[in-house]
Amino acid sequence: MKITVAEALIRCLEQENVEIIFGYPGGAILPVYDALNNTTIKHVLVRHEQGAAHAADGYARVTGKVGVCLTTSGPGATNLVTGIANAYMDSAPLVLITGQVATSLVGTDAFQEVDITGITLPVTKHNYLVKDPKQLPSIVKKAFHLASTGRPGPVLIDLPKDVAQAKIEFKYPKTVNMPGYKPTYKGHAAMVQQAAKIIMESERPAIYAGGGVRIADAAGELQKLAETISAPVAHTLMGLGCFPGDHPLFLGMLGLHGTRYANQAVTECDCLIAAGARFDDRVVTKISGFAPKARIIHIDIDPAEIGKNVRSHLPIVGDVKSVLGAILPHLKKKDNARWVERIRQLKEEYPLRYNQGGDSLKPQFVMEKINELKGEDAIVVTDVGQHQMWAAQYMRFSEPRSFITSGGLGAMGFCLPAAIGAKLGAPDRTVIPIVGDGGLQMTMQELGTAAEQKLPLKVFVINNSRLGMVRQLQEFYHDKRYVAVDIQFNPDFAALGRIYGMEGYTVDSPSQLTELLPRILTSAAPVMVNCIVDHCENVLPMVLNGSNISEAIG
Repeated sequence: MKITVAEALIRCLEQENVEIIFGYPGGAILPVYDALNNTTIKHVLVRHEQGAAHAADGYARVTGKVGVCLTTSGPGATNLVTGIANAYMDSAPLVLITGQVATSLVGTDAFQEVDITGITLPVTKHNYLVKDPKQLPSIVKKAFHLASTGRPGPVLIDLPKDVAQAKIEFKYPKTVNMPGYKPTYKGHAAMVQQAAKIIMESERPAIYAGGGVRIADAAGELQKLAETISAPVAHTLMGLGCFPGDHPLFLGMLGLHGTRYANQAVTECDCLIAAGARFDDRVVTKISGFAPKARIIHIDIDPAEIGKNVRSHLPIVGDVKSVLGAILPHLKKKDNARWVERIRQLKEEYPLRYNQGGDSLKPQFVMEKINELKGEDAIVVTDVGQHQMWAAQYMRFSEPRSFITSGGLGAMGFCLPAAIGAKLGAPDRTVIPIVGDGGLQMTMQELGTAAEQKLPLKVFVINNSRLGMVRQLQEFYHDKRYVAVDIQFNPDFAALGRIYGMEGYTVDSPSQLTELLPRILTSAAPVMVNCIVDHCENVLPMVLNGSNISEAIG
């Protein structure tokens, strides 16, 4: 019996065990939406297609599964682009399905026609324009395989309306054959042995852990490595949560706004093991001064990242979990007592600090209090800007997939829809979105999605009536000539929350927050907390342009 390609697409998604689709309908994709009448897959209607991409991204990061989006052609497709680029830079596995005008109209500038495969070519792992109806099942199988294997990433499928309406005999392939795509998972044996030799010869080893540790589910191997060789662990923004935040060897985030003790430890180490990290410019502020005394071992599944920014002494291409697992049997227990004592001294000498003087509400205090009360199972989702850095500095996590943020792209507006996806992916965990007043207003329409889905999110707005990080950059680099950073009108965010069925509160002092927080975080209701914070506060430490990470101010 023949079925339409649209119906076949839904069956393909069922075969891939897709549970949730985030989407927004329109004319070109209507055949697929019609096919949703006969499936158990849950469709979540977002309020904007960018929200669909970010929600699918949040879902993917929390669950480790592929997130799925469904939108129409033209503006429906182009509205996904920011979310696609965000997933691409942070290696989140997504499959995005867009409607397209009929094949006879492609290239004629038809109504709601754009070349979305051309537009997204630089920000997808691969993309497909479906021309032959019979190829749809094979394309879907390949898309999910590409998105979820090797270095994960987004894959787009563009489906013309006439192809979606064509009929085929449905058969979903059990395997995928892609001769040109063979990710390397197992590290080269000789390189593994050489890495162990370098590590055992070192006296001051340190680990630089990135998002690849989370993606590979390698947190256990990372902790065992650190404890075996007594190596402190510094994290990228994407790597936070992959090593217990209360562990004596935990250094926190390094780089531009990293802890001074993390930056100093990396500067002093004689062996740096970079696991699933890409030496980006937020970490390596000045290449010539980064880990100058260290032999660098770089482990990454993506060969394109090896040597791209920093030259490594020993590159190992492979899955972080597999490579660390192979190195560990070659190591012997090392206490490195003098090095461990040096790390303790650095933490004591350069603690994170801020001035709580007066009764104004400091954003760092907000982060400390949320961290104190959030519980170990909580998932914190941030937007982008100053609050993101304060959350990374002052919050501690004991499990991977507990800290979700936009790293490489730095996309404002990510937080709220990503939190929706995270909560739908982990319904039994508390999800705490922390967002600036600027970022919230980029995607705050998704409060409607959260309300419709009855999600008890605990939203904290860090409200300084400023585009805070831009203001900080203007302070340091443009002689305090502030332009276009003062938000002269903000809505009453607490009242806005109440409009969407949330409990809404405004706090502007430490005592108010301290009194309110225990009730908020244990409430079964969705909550919006409008935190009026000091608008002049800066994120410190900070490495100024042209400086080494060891030369941070603050």
